[in-house]
Amino acid sequence: MSNSLINTTIKPFNATAYHNGDFVEVSEKDLLGKWSIVFFYPADFTFVCPTELGDLADYYAQLQEMGVEVYSVSTDTHFTHKAWHDASETIKKIQFPMIGDPTGKITRNFGVMIEEEGLALRGTFVINPEGEIKVIETHDLGIGRSAKELVRKVQAAQYIASHDGEVCPASWQPGEETLAPSLDLVGKI
Repeated sequence: MSNSLINTTIKPFNATAYHNGDFVEVSEKDLLGKWSIVFFYPADFTFVCPTELGDLADYYAQLQEMGVEVYSVSTDTHFTHKAWHDASETIKKIQFPMIGDPTGKITRNFGVMIEEEGLALRGTFVINPEGEIKVIETHDLGIGRSAKELVRKVQAAQYIASHDGEVCPASWQPGEETLAPSLDLVGKI
């Protein structure tokens, strides 16, 4: 289901997030005008989730330098996010907004709701400044994600957005050669 969301515009939402000691309102409008990552995870006070969020927190400064804002989302409330932030040394590192989605509206909008459990899959969405989804990664609950690889994917998405006609091959890193698809390349790669 998520693959159908590539190149679609994010749907409207309003939510409350825990961010830097405050409760703040967040909507889809906050994602416009810059690159964004929406990072869904199943639940606060769990096992794989803090390792992923801690890993992402470690790359947050680099993402900010790239002009990217991160929004983590679970079906917990913003109050639960605050309690988790206060209780966990790993989660205390987080400086990005932690959106509460207790109704599941945002989680359903992005197609990552596990209906029978009321939880989100591990879903990652990279969104361009126009609000279009450019990268989707969805994992089973037991498989953690890599923030390092996510940074690389954002770098590739930003590169192709600013270099019309070029594409990034597998494992591409900034500074490496890209490809310019043409008839001359057919069967030569």
